[in-house]
Amino acid sequence: MTDRSTRLPTEAEIAAINAQHLISTPLKPADLLFVFGTREDVEQRVEEACRLWREGYFRWSIVSGGVTPGSELSECAIIKAAMVARGVPAEFILEEHRSTNTGENVTFSLPVIDAAIGLANIRSVICLGNSWTARRYPMTLHRHWPEVEKMLITVDGFEAPPSLWHTDPVFRSRVLAEWDKIEPYKAKGFIAEWPVV
Repeated sequence: MTDRSTRLPTEAEIAAINAQHLISTPLKPADLLFVFGTREDVEQRVEEACRLWREGYFRWSIVSGGVTPGSELSECAIIKAAMVARGVPAEFILEEHRSTNTGENVTFSLPVIDAAIGLANIRSVICLGNSWTARRYPMTLHRHWPEVEKMLITVDGFEAPPSLWHTDPVFRSRVLAEWDKIEPYKAKGFIAEWPVV
């Protein structure tokens, strides 16, 4: 496989990634905010979750993410504590502490959501995650929970805006690595095509 840290994408590939992968959706109030765990740009993720809470975009949230190397706390514990410190009531934040990847974020979180709220009571979900992973969040959720409406909001700490991801070597490497996962993951059934409407 090509070394994505050094290869420069073609203009056609940049255009395809901007149009198909680095997408955003219109936001409206949802029943659930699904915060995908991260080690990168935690502050930006927390700030966005808290903004969405203050502006009335969700009633419940789940934070999903396990312990990563070098940390004693799970991604969930770190992110939830920061959300609570900024004013989101702890009782409205569900917790999933075992997942180590995006697929596990979803499959381990669904029973937690079902036990606390009932999956049938959730009609809409906002996915919140890294910009470079982008549409893979709702595609993973769609594979396991097709019934709910999905929206997507992403954040990152790069100075370059998402449309100029290819101008920053680290941003470029991350986007290309995620872009390369889409088709193989679809073929393996890890994710499902998610219609953006």
